This record gives sequence, structure tokens and C-alpha cells, in this order.
Amino acid sequence: MPEEFVIIVAGGTGSRMKSDRPKQFLELNGLPVIIHTLRKFLTYNPDIRIIISVHKDYLNFLKELLLEHEPAARISLTEGGATRYDSVYNGLMQIRESHAIVAIHDAARPLVSVKTIRTCFETASEKGNAVPVITVSDSLRLLSERGNVAVDRTTYRIVQTPQCFLYHQILSAFSGPYQPFFTDDASVLEASGAAIQLVEGNVENIKITSPHDLLLAAALLNTADDHAE
Repeated sequence: MPEEFVIIVAGGTGSRMKSDRPKQFLELNGLPVIIHTLRKFLTYNPDIRIIISVHKDYLNFLKELLLEHEPAARISLTEGGATRYDSVYNGLMQIRESHAIVAIHDAARPLVSVKTIRTCFETASEKGNAVPVITVSDSLRLLSERGNVAVDRTTYRIVQTPQCFLYHQILSAFSGPYQPFFTDDASVLEASGAAIQLVEGNVENIKITSPHDLLLAAALLNTADDHAE
């Protein structure tokens, strides 16, 4: 079995949260958001190798959090970069096993299900990569210079993380120059010519980017019996 890694991207400073602390370190139902996130991956695989790419100003703060909450986990830290692309690349450079499978996940997605994580790793092992998505429930309109027009929402999907890859393939893709359209890791791999494999995500797997999202995540945790599956 290839060794499994996850790179947790936690390089942001959380300016949209209107807080003096980045969103991944805010308290969610008694625990920092990032601890909820880590525990989902540790529930999936207690031996998973975790790499956290974190802003340099919060390296020591995160070390203290990990000692308090997850001292036994196999976790290493690396400094985040100026962009998400740079932060992920710095994480990839910490891996030495060329045949590994690596997931890349947003620290601020603490409600990912263990089922989604498992599906992503299994599909990546079989098909080379896996990207979790959910269907669009809202109506969509396409904007252009001529105005706007309704589009068929059934042909669109909302993209989530973790996005899983064969390590040697995603490392090769990240060796190229940064492009403005790299909004996630799948777009980096796709630019190298690879086909992207979509799998079913979970609706609760929201990304916390605003105070409203934090309230919603708390409500989901409060009302769910178990988000692990």
C-alpha cells in the first residue's frame, strides 16, 4: 500500500473573518477549527502523515495547539507561501516517498466526512486523482459584455477538498509556472494534460471564510449525531 499523506493548507491570515486570528484557529464548538479538520483525517487513518503549511507568523502558535490537542499524531509543519499555490508546493517538497498518495485540503473545511476522504484516496489510488464535488442547487446566470443569460446548472459542479493525487504526478504539475487560473490543485494538474476524476463530496463540507460560515458550521456540528461518516 502506498503511504498516505495530507497537506493541510493553513497559510491564510483570515482578514474576511474580522478577527485578530486566522479562521483556521478560531474556536468551533470548543476546539480550534484546524483541530476538527485534523481529527477527520486521523479518524480515517490514524497513521496518515500530516503536513501543515502555515503562515510564518503562526508557526509557534500552531505548535502549541498541536502539543495540546494531538501530540501523538505524525504531523510536520512547513511555512506557507505568498499564494495557495506556493503553500501547497512547500508542502509537497516535504514528501520523500515518490509512490505516495497525497491529499490537499483546506484547513477551514472541518466538516469533511470520513466517507469523502476515503472515497478520494481510494479513487486516486485506482485512477490517479480524485476531486470531490457536489451538485448546484441554485439557479445560475452567465455574465458577459452583452449582458447575462441563464445556464443549465446540471452541467456544473461545486468543487471541494480534499483533492487527492499520485504524488509524483502532482509534484510534476506543480513544477511548472504559476497561472492565474490555478484556483485549486486540480486545475494545476489539469494544465499538465491530465484528466480530472470527480467523486461525490458531502454537502456539509463547507469552507469557513466568513463569520456566517462559522455560525453555520457550529450549527451543523450541534445538530448532527455524527459527521464522521
